[in-house]
Amino acid sequence: MTQDTAAASLGTMPRPRKHDKLPKGVTFDPDRHNNPRYYFRTAGKAKVRLRETPGTTAFDDEVACARLGQPYSRPGEVPAPIGGKSKTPAEGTLGWLVTEYKRRAAGSVTNRTMETRARILEEVCQSLTPKKKLPRGHLPFASMEKKHITEIRDELRPTPGARNDIVKALSAMFTWAVDTADLCKMNPCSGIKRLKSGDGFHTWTEEEVRQFEAKHPAGSRARLALNIGLYTGFRLQTMAIFGRQHVTADGWIKIRPAKTARSSGVDVDIPMLPELETALADGPVGNMTFLVTEYGKPFSVKGLGNKMRDWCDEAKLFHCSMHGLRKAGATRAAENGATEKQLMAIFGWTTMEQASYYTEKANRKKLAGAGMKFLSKEQK
Repeated sequence: MTQDTAAASLGTMPRPRKHDKLPKGVTFDPDRHNNPRYYFRTAGKAKVRLRETPGTTAFDDEVACARLGQPYSRPGEVPAPIGGKSKTPAEGTLGWLVTEYKRRAAGSVTNRTMETRARILEEVCQSLTPKKKLPRGHLPFASMEKKHITEIRDELRPTPGARNDIVKALSAMFTWAVDTADLCKMNPCSGIKRLKSGDGFHTWTEEEVRQFEAKHPAGSRARLALNIGLYTGFRLQTMAIFGRQHVTADGWIKIRPAKTARSSGVDVDIPMLPELETALADGPVGNMTFLVTEYGKPFSVKGLGNKMRDWCDEAKLFHCSMHGLRKAGATRAAENGATEKQLMAIFGWTTMEQASYYTEKANRKKLAGAGMKFLSKEQK
């Protein structure tokens, strides 16, 4: 066992040997009991106690932080300010901003959304810069630029969708810091375009809808779920709570989607189509929720998703899902001439981005259909 290994196992610092060369600015200064102590000292600044074992990568990282005047923490620990005993992040650092955001912005979004953002933001703080190998949580957030955001995004996530989640979490925090908390002047995420992740969930084709219907006849729970999803455009979370209380006397459906209940607060107000009226009349339906289990109980969101998976598998539609059915409805509406504003009202979207995806796709299909005649050699 080497001296460093023995010291580490005993929880004590090793003493420097004659041939050891300490990094510039590092001094060996034992305490009054002659216990080994290492410090970093620069001209005009108080000395900083070093706690990592000399000769290790962690020690080099700790020295680098001290040299830059930044707090240091081991992976998973909350960084402590230079020269202080507090374990809260130093004010002005990215870690400090994350802590303030979690504390002061709580309640502005759902608990689930905040937990997801906090998990991503904490991961960003613990990640290391590529050159200095410093935890990003120790760096000043006011110095962050667009290039730093894209660097973090591409380093921490391998796929376009997951990379977009990194940017969205950071952008939400910086938007709060600029508009609400007045902690910084600009959002470094502004202008970063979302990466295209392809079509994501498979969009059901009309043939696949008919294949599902052939397996699950009218009057079955599976057919009812299909028709609710196809003729409302609801997400799984909303389908699980959709019931008689959401249908008005004049035959309209008015419901606040579960996903947006605490964020945008957008209500979906749509007329009930004859196809859905027929499906509900065929049943089987429950009292407070139309979709119920074989025991007459409302589905949980996870339970309904699992059941839909079973129903699709029974129809040999292994690549289809409930969310893909929502996309099929949006595609059908766009191809039948629905505008972006109409799609936003139907599907509860708050931005043009999602709606324009379907209208542009539908328009391209129509343009291609109308323009193919120009490829004919007989066309003059």
